[in-house]
This record gives sequence, structure tokens and C-alpha cells, in this order.
Amino acid sequence: MFDELSSKLTAALQKLTGRGVLSEEAVKEGLREVRRVLLEADVSFELTREFLERVQEKAVGVTALKAVRPGQQVVKIVYEELVALLGEKQAPIKFASVPPTIILLVGLQGSGKTTTAGKLAKRLKLEQKAPFLVAADVYRPAAIDQLVTLGQQVGVGVHAEPGVTDVVAIVKRGVEEAGKARARTVLVDTAGRLQIDDAMMAELARLKSAVAPHEILLVADGMTGQDAVRVASGFHQALGVTGVILTKMDGDARGGAALSIYGVTKAPIKYIGVGERLDALEPFIPERLAGRILQQGDILSLVEKAQASVDVAEAERLAKKAVSKKGLDLQDFLAAMKQLQEMGPVKKVLGMLPGMNPAMLQAAKVDDQRLKHVEAIVLSMTPAERNDPEIINGSRRLRIAKGAGRTVQEVNQLLSQFKQMQKFMKSAGKPGMRLPFGMGFPK
Repeated sequence: MFDELSSKLTAALQKLTGRGVLSEEAVKEGLREVRRVLLEADVSFELTREFLERVQEKAVGVTALKAVRPGQQVVKIVYEELVALLGEKQAPIKFASVPPTIILLVGLQGSGKTTTAGKLAKRLKLEQKAPFLVAADVYRPAAIDQLVTLGQQVGVGVHAEPGVTDVVAIVKRGVEEAGKARARTVLVDTAGRLQIDDAMMAELARLKSAVAPHEILLVADGMTGQDAVRVASGFHQALGVTGVILTKMDGDARGGAALSIYGVTKAPIKYIGVGERLDALEPFIPERLAGRILQQGDILSLVEKAQASVDVAEAERLAKKAVSKKGLDLQDFLAAMKQLQEMGPVKKVLGMLPGMNPAMLQAAKVDDQRLKHVEAIVLSMTPAERNDPEIINGSRRLRIAKGAGRTVQEVNQLLSQFKQMQKFMKSAGKPGMRLPFGMGFPK
């Protein structure tokens, strides 16, 4: 996410960080490069101009502090202005004092509304907000079936009336059913069109008037850049959207939509979709995203992801066994791998570490598919072989390779690297030794 923007913006700011004194001309020169980077990222010209004017006004005349160079102070100014551009602070959903809270999900066809409804339902369920889904897209084939399936996967109720076309009536009955089910939030999946048109807006306006939603969230495709901004403006003018959910952000290297939508509409981005899994919907927190863009990392999000995904008791057991006399066996290794996989793609996790720039991540030989190959090899072993890899001779290696559908060379490589890891862990457990932040995986 935002790899291209992050690399170019960091490179542009590096030209300022080494300077002892920043003259007005030096600042202007550095910000010209920043301007080019933002425009290439598909940030609107007007927003880019206003952003740079604010940065320049604060940066000119910055003098060296005892422990901070002027250039580093400029990076701090850019960070603060990026936070402001992205929306200043997190904007969570505003829940009604008397449930249920009604949330309309609106947007163009293909933006990912129905999938986002399922993802948001899953998140709200984890937050104890008792969600309920209403299928109000009566035009797109299979939209109702898709929402019903998502509801089953998440484990929440769905109100659907196949064959009925009166959207207002469907939603009213859906809200009533949600009330009977003691739901605290109602997510209404509305119909979209290929482009903004009068018929769609008139239907949404009738729906808004009939059910008085507490939130109207626009679901927009983040990869479309300024098109997403134009769509947001259109919906905001017609309906007064209260927030935005940007989808497909894991594939957006430029970030133009995220950097422009709030500045143009003043409607805050509330969530971003970062993958296809139902748990791949993250709260949008401007301070954290600005830190990731400037390669300062996002440790808080990493910690939260770990807390939500990792079995603490199992992690403590593995940590103790790692430095014990026996050390980890291959069964433990498999358990540790599964813990990491629960946190999502490895490169995404690594991207939250400070100083981890996109070029480093691209060069890193971290392949989630390869981790599955390693898992297949370990699962092809007998319990005795996992407990004591020393008994794995040539014939056993051949059997394991065939069972896993991998080569004998890959089995040998795994066993060799596991042996090295065991030695390292035992030495790391001695007084005076420290464990690193993370361990490598077989390549």
C-alpha cells in the first residue's frame, strides 16, 4: 500500500534532512520535488498547492535544535500536514444512543459494497455491536445471494426479499426484523450503477428520508485515484455522506484517493479494505498512515494485529521451550508459523516496522506460498520425525518429499535451516544474549 508514494516522498525529503541550515531557496527546491511526487500520486493540483504552502510557511527559517537537524524538523512538519490532509484524527462510526444504528452503504457498481458489508459486519461483531445485514441491491444479479452467503460466513442475520423491487419497503422490514433480533447495528447494502445518475440518487434520497440512517458510508475503489474523489464529491453533494470506506487499498501504490478525499469533501475516511479476506478491513487512522508513508513504521497497528491474532498462551509456551534444554521441535516450529500466518501476509506485517522501505520489501525473499510449502513438508512427517528430526534418513526424506509434493532438496534445506535455528535459539537463551525482533524462515 502506497509503496510508490512512500519511496518517492522519502527520497525527496532526504535531500533536506542533511542540511545544517534551511534557507527559503533550499526549502523551495526540496518542496518542488515533493510537489512532483504528490501530483504523480494523483493528488489534486489544488490540494497539493495548499499543502506545500502550509509546509513552506512553517519550514522556512527553521533553525537547528540541539538534537534535531532542520531537515528532520521539516520531515516532522510534512508528517503533521500529511495527517491533516488525511483527516486529522480517526473518525469512528457514531452509534445511536438507542439502537439500532442504521448504516447505509452506498457507491458505484464494482466498488465492493457487498463484500465490504460482510467485512464491516465481521468487525462490528468482534466489537460486540451485534450487526444485522439488509440486502437492498435489487438490480445486480446474485447480489442478494452473495450477501446471504457472507452473512452465513460471519454468523449474522440477513434480511433478504428476492423478487421484491420496492427498496424502501425492503429496508423498513429489514430494520424491523433487526429490532426483533436485538441487533445493535443494521448495515444496508444498497444498489450501485456504473456511474452516478439521477435514478440511483433519487432512490437513495428516498431511502435516506424513509429510514433516517445514522451513517451514510460511501464505498469507493481506492485504486481509481481522482475518479474516486469525483465520485465522493458527487455522492456527498447529493446525500451528505458521513464517511468513506476505500477498498482495494492493498493494490494502491500511489495513494491519491486517500490523500484527496477528505480535503475535497471533508467526509472522513473511516475504514480501508486491504485484502480479500473478511478480516481485511482496517480502521483508518491518519497519524499511523502518515507514519507508514514516511517510513516511520506503524508499531501500534502491528501490536494490535498481534494481540488480535496471536494465542498468548501458545506464544509463551513456545518462547519458554525455545530456550529450554530440549529446544523447539518441528511441531513447535509449525505452531509458530501458523501464529505468524494468522497476522496476515508476511510482507504486510514487515511493512509496519520502522525503516522498512518498499524497495527493501520488494527485495526481501518472503513468499507466503513458500511458507505453505514448508508447512506441507512438516505435515508429511510422522510425529516421531517432527519430535526428533535426527532420525530422518535418506529414505524418510524421499517419502516426506513425495507426501508433500515437494523436492528432496527442499526437505534437506528445511532440516538444515531448522538445525541452525535450534543452535541459535539455545545460544540466545544464555546469559548476556538477546533474541532478535524476529526470526527468518526457510527459503
